[in-house]
Amino acid sequence: MSLDNKVIQSKNDKFVAKTQQIPYSPVAFEKGEGAVLFDHDGKKYIDFLSSACSANLGHGNKEIADAVRDQMYNITQYTFAYFNTEPPVLLAEELAKLPTGASDNKVLFSATGSAAIDSAIKISRGFTGRTKLISMIGAYHGSTFGALSLSALSINMRKSLGPLVPEVYHFRYPDSEHSWQECIDEMKDAFNHYLPADEVAAIFIEPVAGDMGLVIPPKEWIQELRNICDEHGILLVSDEIQLGLCRTGKWFALDNFDVKADLYVLGKSVGGGLPLGAVVGRQEIMDKLDAPAHVFTLAGNTTVCVSALKSLEILKRIDANKLSVEKGQYLERKIENLRERFPFVGEIRGLGLSIGVDIINPETKEKDPIATAKICYECFKRGLILIFINQSTLRVQPPLVIEYEQIDEAVKILEEVMEDFSNGKISDDVLSEIKGW
Repeated sequence: MSLDNKVIQSKNDKFVAKTQQIPYSPVAFEKGEGAVLFDHDGKKYIDFLSSACSANLGHGNKEIADAVRDQMYNITQYTFAYFNTEPPVLLAEELAKLPTGASDNKVLFSATGSAAIDSAIKISRGFTGRTKLISMIGAYHGSTFGALSLSALSINMRKSLGPLVPEVYHFRYPDSEHSWQECIDEMKDAFNHYLPADEVAAIFIEPVAGDMGLVIPPKEWIQELRNICDEHGILLVSDEIQLGLCRTGKWFALDNFDVKADLYVLGKSVGGGLPLGAVVGRQEIMDKLDAPAHVFTLAGNTTVCVSALKSLEILKRIDANKLSVEKGQYLERKIENLRERFPFVGEIRGLGLSIGVDIINPETKEKDPIATAKICYECFKRGLILIFINQSTLRVQPPLVIEYEQIDEAVKILEEVMEDFSNGKISDDVLSEIKGW
């Protein structure tokens, strides 16, 4: 017997730990097809979130489902820590080839993106023999202790949890208030005064600052970070968990900046909808640590790797990078039209099918979290799933397989919601249910 949304939410409130979810809306999804979802009350939604970019191919993909079912009939998994099965070996081969100019890459599997960040920390320290790590203010790298220590986005992520992993240093990410030159100078100043560059193992970056508001940095900043790493023997680690695998129109988001990383960290969509993380890097780096420095029973799970292989096959077959760019440009133009109508729509930032839309106070030009929450919640009510990040940025990341007609329908919902908001028709009552980051 299927439960309805209300009963599922009540059970959630009773049995699930509070920290497990960020409150947006009491909706429980039952099934989906492509970019469309249906909840347990039978209501239809267009998905503009792609399950936090873990469902880049959308929902209910029959090819992936059939591949997973067939594998589970044979063997669900046998621990890759001790023995081989075919799928993780074949997947490692495919992932190793993805970075541009790859020739001798190897892959280290984990069960999640956060755990893959922890993998990259271990690899970086093991290879360089150094202990210090650099990350950015506003970064989100995950919730395991290593990933959390690199993250600097939400104070609730750190309250009551210390001590964290030591020797992590945070510097500013370039934005409207901090130029890329100032950010680089801040790091170089640290090297001169209190942070020995020859003790830094790695610089971790999100090529696009995802949960900070999908902020796209100047190309020069990333290129200068690469130069700093080369000068001081530091590894550059690119967190591709959210925006890798065709989301920005490239296999890796870093490819948009004409820079190569030493390590690429994957998660979210790499498993084709099932839990998987991976680090991709040069053999000399990846083989520095010996087993069992980073061994997990279920890392490289056989069935999950089958799902991942099928997902990669589909992404290549449909030319997902091309689709991401073309559909992203189409969607961004339609959102630009909304900005012409509504003065509370601020900056719009896009790479492929990843678009951040700032909601602002038209008079002060400052963030407007209340307006953002109201718009977001009303979209849920009318059948459009999107969330907000960094208090006032709408996160627009539909599945790469979304149809143009579905984009039109979704933007029409967004336009009607914005129209009602501008006319004062959305009550403050919704603020008691939606909280966000």
